[in-house]
Amino acid sequence: GCGETVCGDLCAEQSPSSAGGRSFLPAVRYRRGRCLSALSMNQSNTSLRSDYSFEGDPADELHSLCWYHHDLSRHATEALLMSNGTDGSYLLRKSHEGPNCYALSVRAKDSVKHFQVNRKGDAYCFGFTEFPSLREFISHFANQPLIGSETGTLIVLKCPYPRQVEEPSIYESVRVHTAMQSGRTENDLIANAPSLGTKEGYLVKQGGIIKNWKTRWFTLNRNELKYFKDKMFEEPIRTLDLKECSAVQFDYSQDKVNCFCLVFPERTFYLCAKSGVEADEWIKILQWKLSQIRKGR
Repeated sequence: GCGETVCGDLCAEQSPSSAGGRSFLPAVRYRRGRCLSALSMNQSNTSLRSDYSFEGDPADELHSLCWYHHDLSRHATEALLMSNGTDGSYLLRKSHEGPNCYALSVRAKDSVKHFQVNRKGDAYCFGFTEFPSLREFISHFANQPLIGSETGTLIVLKCPYPRQVEEPSIYESVRVHTAMQSGRTENDLIANAPSLGTKEGYLVKQGGIIKNWKTRWFTLNRNELKYFKDKMFEEPIRTLDLKECSAVQFDYSQDKVNCFCLVFPERTFYLCAKSGVEADEWIKILQWKLSQIRKGR
């Protein structure tokens, strides 16, 4: 369980000859509210560029790390990595959980996953692993670690996303500037943006006509829940618009465990996760999406 078998098998079976010359380090276990696994792929020529010092306040050394984004919110992180990052891009940011809590945010194809990092004095705790210093924590990422979770997704942390990116100093010239309405005040200026909580993973779905169960790959992005025949397929079988969904909840009517349902006007979709924790995560983020839709976001 907890994804540890996958990484354990990789460590046992892979060798430098069978992995293209790469040697695998022993498995390291991680945690993100549930069990995770990781192992590192050694690359002799890999370097992680950052200008950081290791003297003084631990907070100062974090700020000198070029891929630490102190003030970046979860929302902005997902928008940034989904629009400008690539599969395996990641960054470290401050978490709202507490003064010594951070989040490692990783782009995983069609979603962004967030993992907790905690600082204890000079040490950094990532899941079950404690790195005595920031230098050792950073050195671990230079080896491009591979993270696996209960969703069945394996993510190679390929490249950190820098805090500062070169931008052109080019601006458009204003040619037209006129009010389109009158009588409006600053109270009419309402900031609005769609919710960006993302998630992906395998779920078992009940068929609509023939009530058999098939495993499908699901992705959640903005207000769309898509499911595919498998993870490798580009075109979804169907896209569900969550604006039409009235409820998401655990379901006990089917002869399945870890089952939940999405209620739409024309049909109720029954889905099963492989663990209660995973089902609960899907339900919570889907319910959060519905609440954002009802607020008009």
